[in-house]
Amino acid sequence: MARGGPVPGLEGPLWRALAVFRIAALGYAAVLMVNNFREYHWPPGGWVIIGVMAAWTVVSTLAYAQPERRGWPLLTADLAVTAACLLASRWIVNPEGLGVGAPTLPMAWVASPVVAWAISGGRRRGAIAAILMSGADAVVRDGFSQATANGPVLMLLAGVGVGHIARLAIDAEARLQRAVELEAATRERERLARGIHDSVLQVLALGERGGVELGGEEAELGRLAGEQEATLRALVTSSAPPAAAVAGAAPSRASRMGDGGPDGGPDGGPDDGRVDLRGLLDGHAAAGVTIAAPATPVLLPAAVAAEMAAAVGAAVDNVRHHAGPGAKAWLLLEELPDGVTVSIRDNGAGIPAGRLAEAERAGRLGVAQSIRGRIRDLGGTVTVTSVPGSGTEVELHVPR
Repeated sequence: MARGGPVPGLEGPLWRALAVFRIAALGYAAVLMVNNFREYHWPPGGWVIIGVMAAWTVVSTLAYAQPERRGWPLLTADLAVTAACLLASRWIVNPEGLGVGAPTLPMAWVASPVVAWAISGGRRRGAIAAILMSGADAVVRDGFSQATANGPVLMLLAGVGVGHIARLAIDAEARLQRAVELEAATRERERLARGIHDSVLQVLALGERGGVELGGEEAELGRLAGEQEATLRALVTSSAPPAAAVAGAAPSRASRMGDGGPDGGPDGGPDDGRVDLRGLLDGHAAAGVTIAAPATPVLLPAAVAAEMAAAVGAAVDNVRHHAGPGAKAWLLLEELPDGVTVSIRDNGAGIPAGRLAEAERAGRLGVAQSIRGRIRDLGGTVTVTSVPGSGTEVELHVPR
């Protein structure tokens, strides 16, 4: 199942199992009919009832296969037809044998509507159908006895047991659907957070610093920019997606991405455009930034290449803003048999131990979302190696 897509129905297999049971029970009833019809009070009637059972098996199986038909009209008709076939045993089978436990014409086939009611409505509805069928069985056998109680008891157990399983399946389906929607909303929040960090948050932070440095009225503007930055960081790092996002959740990673592979890859299928990642990385070339890439094109689906280039851009921005004055960066693009790797190395101040975790808790998402989040959504990995005073290396790897 693709995450973020529709959840496959868990109730459907129960209806298919009912169809198999009904057909198997019909075959068993037909075998008993062939072996015993000579002893019946009215043998031709037995063949008529078997024919009715066969016809209703076909009709009900086709009808229950359509979810919109699984309502009270079909459930009531199923119970009525089955009860009529059961009651007909009173006039067709030897009456004396029925009173001491001889098999009725439908045999186990009578449990079919009980199971159908249980699947459609749970334990209570299954128990009601079992009681009604047990009443019809009591009429056929002139009451209950130790010899005739097994059938009704088994029907009641089947109705309650199958009903319980059906309710569990439906509840599990609802919970799974909610989980899929929550994941989709969370993925969308992370995607938006990355975009906000790459643009709005950085502009607000720059405005705050510039205002403080200029002083006067600009300092007040800087203070307001700082307040808005803090509020926006709290919003995009909130762990609970808004209800509106869950209700109309955007497709999650698996539904936005293809199946992967050399021709498809995340976020792109064989029909999507493929671009040379080298060209996108060239946009980060500047004073202090050196790029080394293969001589041949490194082709990736357009969306994958764009996300990877954006993650590289976030890493280069971190070097400019946090590595210290005069720090230089070196970008190395490698096309490997199992994927594509980009390494961003600098000779700056390095990252103290625990700084990245502290930044993520504070809502500074440069590494957590703009880099790690992007590559994670592409199915890749990010490795950060840093020694204070000796620079930092960030390695981004996206598999084929």
